Amino acid sequence: MVYSLAATTLTVAAPLGCDSASAEGAERTVDGDRRSSDVLVTGTDAEMLVLEVTPANRVVVRLPRVEVGQGVTTAVAMLIAEELDARLADVDIPLADARNEGNQFTGGSSSVSSLYGPARKLAATARAKLVTAAARRWHVPARTLRTRGTRVFAPDGRSATFGSLTRSAARITRPTVPTDPKPASKHRVIGRPTTRIDARELITGKAKYTGDLTAAGAKPTVVARPPTIGGKVLSVDSAAARAMPGVHAVVQIDGGVAVVAETFHHAFQARDALRIKWAPGPLANLSDAGIRSRLRAAVPKLGDPPRGSAQTEAEFEFAFVSHAPMEVLTAVADVRAGRAEIWFSSQTPTSAREDIASRLGLSVSKVQVHVVRGGGSFGRRLNHDAAIEAALISKKARRPVKLMWSREDDIRHGRMRPASHHRIRASHARGRVVAFAHATASVSESFEERGLSPQGGVNPTQVGLRSAQGAARSAVRAPAAAPLPSDSGLYNFGRLSGNSGSVDLAIPLGAWRSVDSGTVRTAEEIVVEEIARSLGKDPVAFRRTTLRSKTVRAVLDKVATAGKWGRTMPRGHAQGVAVHEEYDSCVACLVEIDAVDPKNPRVTKVVMAADVGTAVNPRGLEAQLMGTAVDGISTVLRAGLHIDRGAVRESSFADFHYARQRHAPQHFEAHIMPSRRAPGGAGELGVPAASGAVANAYARATGTNPRRFPLNF
Repeated sequence: MVYSLAATTLTVAAPLGCDSASAEGAERTVDGDRRSSDVLVTGTDAEMLVLEVTPANRVVVRLPRVEVGQGVTTAVAMLIAEELDARLADVDIPLADARNEGNQFTGGSSSVSSLYGPARKLAATARAKLVTAAARRWHVPARTLRTRGTRVFAPDGRSATFGSLTRSAARITRPTVPTDPKPASKHRVIGRPTTRIDARELITGKAKYTGDLTAAGAKPTVVARPPTIGGKVLSVDSAAARAMPGVHAVVQIDGGVAVVAETFHHAFQARDALRIKWAPGPLANLSDAGIRSRLRAAVPKLGDPPRGSAQTEAEFEFAFVSHAPMEVLTAVADVRAGRAEIWFSSQTPTSAREDIASRLGLSVSKVQVHVVRGGGSFGRRLNHDAAIEAALISKKARRPVKLMWSREDDIRHGRMRPASHHRIRASHARGRVVAFAHATASVSESFEERGLSPQGGVNPTQVGLRSAQGAARSAVRAPAAAPLPSDSGLYNFGRLSGNSGSVDLAIPLGAWRSVDSGTVRTAEEIVVEEIARSLGKDPVAFRRTTLRSKTVRAVLDKVATAGKWGRTMPRGHAQGVAVHEEYDSCVACLVEIDAVDPKNPRVTKVVMAADVGTAVNPRGLEAQLMGTAVDGISTVLRAGLHIDRGAVRESSFADFHYARQRHAPQHFEAHIMPSRRAPGGAGELGVPAASGAVANAYARATGTNPRRFPLNF
């Protein structure tokens, strides 16, 4: 369904699945640029998009997703500009506040695919209303009019801006021209490589993040946190801190002791002056070796292999990994008697609003959440730890606060990708795989020590093994049946099987980019390589004969050709390849590595090919693939977190060794396969393929079979 708003703006709201027969309009008033009256016809779908055309000829769509660097605002602006025949420069995509209803979830590589139909229908309906309004003004048949550049044109040369037609267009209930989106053959914006609409703001520093806000006069705030995960305050002497200049308040919260001050410099100084006695956290006697041992014991046993078959077997360990977005977690909170207003970057603003209200003892209607752009996320902003803390501190301090988690705070006390252990066995006979078994165990998301329930953790559509959830901590869980990623039909490997177990530890976990697939599929692609070797077959040729999907074979062929697979390379150098299929999309990755010094390998070249259906913005997709390549390089070669007697050893990029510029490939190329089918997902797609390709290249270059990742652990 679609509804229109009358007065000084044309507003069309379109839920998913709206049809032209129900594209009705209704009049209601507008106060300034805010709508405030009755809607006669509306829809009920989750997207609930709203499109406005202002008198200044600006097209505004408030996006029910968050921009965290993935380029979703640009993609949606392109969809709107395409169907509305507007200039891209005339389209604004502000982020919507948390709503009472509707889908505001940003994750699972779903944003573009879920908005593709609704946004196009929205704009097509708005265009039809504008054309109809112009036809009535000029007393000409609507079918003779054309739209271009955010204007309507008549055959005799007359033209009018969309903004000048908005008042009359808003009253139109039945446009006299079709409201169907364009066929793909007529796309002029969709599919064209496009620079981000916020690029100038980003490179000139005009882009505003939560830390830039001055809302409510909020004062800088930091928290003194325990030396171990889940540690508690036994006592605190804050006299010295309170006496320091610029300090406004010192309050104790579940996670530590907060200091509110005039500047962050004052806040950090006062935090360091606090004298706190801490009770150790529940993992104070546990370190990496013990965690790995528990995970290994929790992996379910594999069943008996088929009689007469040979076996290729392997076990893999993956470390904890921090999300480490470049912008640290920051939240502004203004909590007063009976109400609360919060500003922060959130992938789940609806649930964040509900959780904040619950923790404050307020009704949801009394809590307002403003969604702010984020400087990276990779799943970290699915959780809203910082926002809850900020709200509680504001309530206790009785003043607005701007809470910042330092890099050390987030690495040592924030969410992380769970560590996991994998056991894989491939059975082959007569030159082919006849059975494939993959069992795994991971640390489960059961951290509740601060009352912070993980929100939005694993997307239910995510392919991969799932960790069983449980209440008991620090105990090995019984295995639970779970589907293998291979069940998606990637390889023709005969009988497929796989179970999963988990270990419950009081560690704050969260969905990390590509969730389980980043480890599950990486391990499988390494084993596929080793199967090919045991059968005396080329890894690319072997995959081609066993892949079930023509589309996956096509991306594999593309990288093999573009990357010159099989070319002669110097000693210590090698190529590696891997593929992945998920989110109705697929990708292949070819990597070249220099491992002459095995302790300091350097990926020198990455070639990726992806089929994601319609690529709304190929330039944005290329950037996404480039990012996943860096993720693969990092988590396979360098980046992981150690647990040392209940504490995270790493604290910053100085010791959490994510890939830097000098570790990035000297050559990167991405090939986007042409397609006219609806978009699939892309944001997380490349991580498993990139990780697998890096691991396979390293193995070939060094003649080893790496089993623990990152390699420097």
